[in-house]
Amino acid sequence: MREARSARATDVDGWLPSWRDGAARARIVEFVDAVTSGPDPVPESGRVAVFDNDGTLWTEKPMPAQLHYIVERWAAAVALDPSLGDEEPYRAAVTGDFRWLGDAIDKHYAGDDSDLAAVIAALLRVTEHMSVEDYQASVETFYDRATHPTLGRSYSGTVYQPMVELLRFLEAHGFTCYIVSGGDRDFMRPMSASYYGIPPERVIGSATGLEYDAGSRDVRYGGSFSFLDDGPQKPIRIWSRTGRRPILAAGNTNGDLPMLRFAQKHPRSLSLVVHHDDDTGRGDAPYDKGAEQVLAASREFTVISVRDDWAELFPSG
Repeated sequence: MREARSARATDVDGWLPSWRDGAARARIVEFVDAVTSGPDPVPESGRVAVFDNDGTLWTEKPMPAQLHYIVERWAAAVALDPSLGDEEPYRAAVTGDFRWLGDAIDKHYAGDDSDLAAVIAALLRVTEHMSVEDYQASVETFYDRATHPTLGRSYSGTVYQPMVELLRFLEAHGFTCYIVSGGDRDFMRPMSASYYGIPPERVIGSATGLEYDAGSRDVRYGGSFSFLDDGPQKPIRIWSRTGRRPILAAGNTNGDLPMLRFAQKHPRSLSLVVHHDDDTGRGDAPYDKGAEQVLAASREFTVISVRDDWAELFPSG
């Protein structure tokens, strides 16, 4: 059941306490007010909002949480078969030198996927033949014990508090929020409800091919990659899952640009870009790499400055 909705979105006291007064917050409130309580409100069925995950809803540096999990699995694989340590990305996992992996991700965002095949092949080996429930249990164990490599806090403490507040603010005004990420759908699902309040059925992400094993009566992961939910795939997956063009989208990298523009074509829309520009040492290191294209197009969107628009970054405690 949704919380009782305020009469107007301008009644924001208590909804966005971690946001500083500024142009970004004002634009969000103005937009929500216009589409929910203005003279021509958008029906609730059309109030669809989509959010990238890494770098938008939680921190992604120095590596996304999923990469942290995968690196541990790769290191375990090398322990069983030392010959794997002579090739990337396994070499990175055992040496702790992640420059090759970082370069592969940066090259992807720049449109060069020459190293991505090796990464995907190693990714597939992590889950091949594993049941979906066993993978879920493994991921849940990781979330229970892992800590962020530089912040020293659990991953539940690395979500961006202002964005969680934005999710609640939107839901209180009749929006349905989805996660739309390049990350693995089934890696995000075990935490989406507890971290963000978004149920697993509203998580859209990359996916490995699935197979039904009649003998065990399990759904298992196969040896092929179904799709990478990034770039132009994001609008396709949004439409496939929701059957609607969202009216609000939020992202932070070049891979989010098609999603932001897909939403932007709706006659009443808001596209948000999280800019990681905080040089104050609060725990979110500034970076523009991988976001050059979306920042170059920033005049098309509402830019959220981590430094200037967020009074608090992470949950307290």
